[in-house]
Amino acid sequence: MKISEFQLERYLALHEFSAPFLLCTSDSETMTIRELLSLKPGADEEFHNLGLGYTESQGNPALRKEIANLYTSLNSDQIVVSAGAEEAIFLLMNILLSPGDHVIVQAPAYQSLYEVANAIGCAVSRWELKENGSGWVSDIEELKRLIRPDTKAIVVNSPHNPTGHLFTHGEWNDLNKIIRETSIRLISDEVYRGLEHARELQLSAAADEHPRNISIGVMSKAFGLAGLRIGWIATHDKEVVRRFLAMKDYTTICSSAPSEFLATLALQNKDVILRKNLAIVHQNLHLLSDFFKKFSHVMTWSAPIAGSTAFPRIINGMSAQKFCDEVRENIGVLLLPGSVFGVDGSYVRFGYGRSDMHQSLNKLVQYLQEK
Repeated sequence: MKISEFQLERYLALHEFSAPFLLCTSDSETMTIRELLSLKPGADEEFHNLGLGYTESQGNPALRKEIANLYTSLNSDQIVVSAGAEEAIFLLMNILLSPGDHVIVQAPAYQSLYEVANAIGCAVSRWELKENGSGWVSDIEELKRLIRPDTKAIVVNSPHNPTGHLFTHGEWNDLNKIIRETSIRLISDEVYRGLEHARELQLSAAADEHPRNISIGVMSKAFGLAGLRIGWIATHDKEVVRRFLAMKDYTTICSSAPSEFLATLALQNKDVILRKNLAIVHQNLHLLSDFFKKFSHVMTWSAPIAGSTAFPRIINGMSAQKFCDEVRENIGVLLLPGSVFGVDGSYVRFGYGRSDMHQSLNKLVQYLQEK
């Protein structure tokens, strides 16, 4: 397989660990191992006595049980643990798609959600989110027009990175109605699930909606535990589970035992962690709202309703790439140009899931005031 370079990851590899102020990150506030272990009496001793041998390829049973508890209709046998969401995406595309298949991908998108299919030799259609006066919106009728007789899969990400879009309950029902009435498979990237800004906005998981659907989850985003490198797929489809495991034998084989232990512990305390991270999100949203009001002559935004990223648009005539280069080089603030999501022009990604966001935002405020 020959695959194009991952623009977002290459950009972050160049700048994420050298720029002092990160205003583009998509993950939530992280925790130390000490903080995580403190959530359960005796966890420290358990962790220190943990063996460092191989783990089960499908994932530690205790971890899979906790992941299954995130869904309403699945059990631990219908969960497969992966190395982050990235391995899950890569393996799913390779076991489900063949050259010549047609795939519809919600866009803009994290590159692997469409680039792996491209590399396999699929025809990929972009189902574009549109920005109007009230926010980012999806058009189900447009999706229907994109469907072809050879459409194999629809790939969505909701809550959405980078826009902060979330399907309405009606749109989600309409999308799953399409799945029920066709042979198309729904692959749903749900890595920001749990970061809906209002509880009533949360959608059912795709895997709970139809036996052919596949949900992808991860510990990195809503839980802020990216360093564990623990993701998963959830599906009722036994054949997908079987083929995924067979393909995984050629990649990671199994996960890290310490990571699985810590991920299990985090999921056992999911309400505490999510409540903390949502509080940070809400606090930062207030700061961003004030920022975009103050600098409305520079950029405008459609306020996100879920997740930890926003996708404002520069309106002062400067390109996103030039703006991002300028603020990074002059004040050390890292933003992401929309081009890394396949979007040309003036969009940039802001991240607001971390507690130190105000430091980066204050640097940007001072810079724009002095221009």
